[in-house]
Amino acid sequence: MLLNILTKIEAWKQADDGATAIEYGLIAAGIAVAISAVVFTFGADLAGMFSNMATEISGAAPV
Repeated sequence: MLLNILTKIEAWKQADDGATAIEYGLIAAGIAVAISAVVFTFGADLAGMFSNMATEISGAAPV
């Protein structure tokens, strides 16, 4: 009985499922920060580009 409990405690100590989840969380956070940085850096340029495209599309002759 005691050996069984000690074996389960050792297995629990060696489990690394939580570490993997934390690593995936850090990767997701890094990607979110990168996307935010790009949007804040180029946000005005992207808005202008989409505005110009909308103007061109609305001004195009219907088919």
